[in-house]
Amino acid sequence: MSNVRNIQTTVQGYTTVDGAGVKLVRVLGGETIKDFNPILMLDSFDSTNPDEYTAGFPMHPHRGIETISYVYKGAMVHRDSLGNEAAVHSGEVQWMMAGSGIMHEELVPAAERLLGVQLWLNLPKEHKMANPAYHPVTNDMIEDIEIDGGYLRLLAGTYHDHVGHKSSYLPLNYYDVHLENGRTFTHTVKADASIMLFTLIGDIEINGTVVKEKTAVKLTTGDTVTFTAKSDDTQVLYIESIAIDEPVAWAGPIVMNTQDELREAFRELQNGTFVKAKMDVE
Repeated sequence: MSNVRNIQTTVQGYTTVDGAGVKLVRVLGGETIKDFNPILMLDSFDSTNPDEYTAGFPMHPHRGIETISYVYKGAMVHRDSLGNEAAVHSGEVQWMMAGSGIMHEELVPAAERLLGVQLWLNLPKEHKMANPAYHPVTNDMIEDIEIDGGYLRLLAGTYHDHVGHKSSYLPLNYYDVHLENGRTFTHTVKADASIMLFTLIGDIEINGTVVKEKTAVKLTTGDTVTFTAKSDDTQVLYIESIAIDEPVAWAGPIVMNTQDELREAFRELQNGTFVKAKMDVE
C-alpha cells in the first residue's frame, strides 16, 4: 500500500525589492531553511511592467550554493567577472554553480511578461569550495513529456526513464508540471526524498486541502506525490532533492557552514581574493 505524502508546511511569499530595484515575491528565505532543506531561497517573478524588473541585479558575489533560475516567460542575461556571458529565453534555465566564489550580474530585458522563479540549492560542505561553473539549460535540452491531463517539462534530473540536465553535486529532479483543470498528477518517489511544490500558475488540491497560486508547499515523507489542478492552465514546479544534515551559516549572497567561514569570505571580498579559480563553462 502506498504512503501518500501530505502537506507539512505552506509558505506564501511577500513582495520585496532586490538587486537594483527589481520587484519580486520572496517565498523562501532564512526562516524556512529547516523545513525546505536543501532549498534555501525561492524568489518568484511575475510582471507585465518592465519598470519593475529591468534594473536587474548588478555585479554581486556568491559562494557555497547553486543558483537556478527558470525563466518561463521573458529573458535573463548572465555576465560574470571572468568574462562569460550567456542569455536564456522563455522556457529555459540559467544554472550557476557558485562553489568557491564568483562575481556575476543578471540583466533582465523588457518583455511582454516576466514569469519564473530563482531558487538557491545548498551545497554539501565537501563541495562548497568546488570550482564555479555556469550552464544554460536551453529549450533544445528540455524534454516535454506527455502525462495524463497535461505535460511535464523535465528541467533537470530524471522522470521515469527520461533524463535531463543533471547536477554534479546534489541530486535534483526539477519538473514544470502543466495540468488541465480537474486532472491529477501522481508520481512514485523514494520515501526519504525532500520534495516541495510551488504553484506558479493556478491553484491545486492536495489530500483535500486547496493550495493557492504562488505558494510553496513542503511535503511529508512517503512514497507517492499526488495533486489535482483546481484552475485552468495550472502550472506547478516540482522540486525534489535530499536534505543536507549540516549547519547553515548564511549572510547575504554567501552560504557556508560556520560563522568563521562567513567572516573569511567577506574578508576575501575586501582584499580581492574571493574568486579562487577560473569558472568552468560546461
